[in-house]
Amino acid sequence: MSASLIAIYLDHRRSLFGCALKIVRDLQVAEDLLQESYLRACKAVEKGPIDNIGAFLHRTVHNLALDHLRRCRTQERFEAGPADTVEALGIASETPSAEEGLLHRERLSCFMDALDRLPARARQVWLLNRIEGLSYPQIAAHLGVSQGTVFNDMKLAMGHFVDAMARADRPGPAASRTGGR
Repeated sequence: MSASLIAIYLDHRRSLFGCALKIVRDLQVAEDLLQESYLRACKAVEKGPIDNIGAFLHRTVHNLALDHLRRCRTQERFEAGPADTVEALGIASETPSAEEGLLHRERLSCFMDALDRLPARARQVWLLNRIEGLSYPQIAAHLGVSQGTVFNDMKLAMGHFVDAMARADRPGPAASRTGGR
């Protein structure tokens, strides 16, 4: 019976998958439900004969998909309490505060200014490596320069960025005078 169960399962697999996908609308979950339905059919066959294995598989996939949706909805209901519950519990929000957002924008602006002030070839080397993902040998071939030149340009760019960001992070003159006393 095991060989015939596999054959029937494989014959119905496409329609079983379609049934599950139609309900859960998630490819991975639908695939998991198919596997679970097959395992349940194996267990049922061990207990006794099944008159129509194809119908049994379809009913099992359908029921499993509906159960999955019910569990998800119940979980959402319990996890998504009132908005003030999160605040009342003192749970930190993943969204940055307005101050953090401003600081990030200022740092990005400082970085972009530093990028603009780089010599053209060093800027191009940095962009090709860090943005485009090219290796040093690929950059060297692309620009028609040696790998050592690419290395030196990258070193120049990285040093330039470190200096620019350190200057941006340094407290202003008033803060440094009062900070030491």
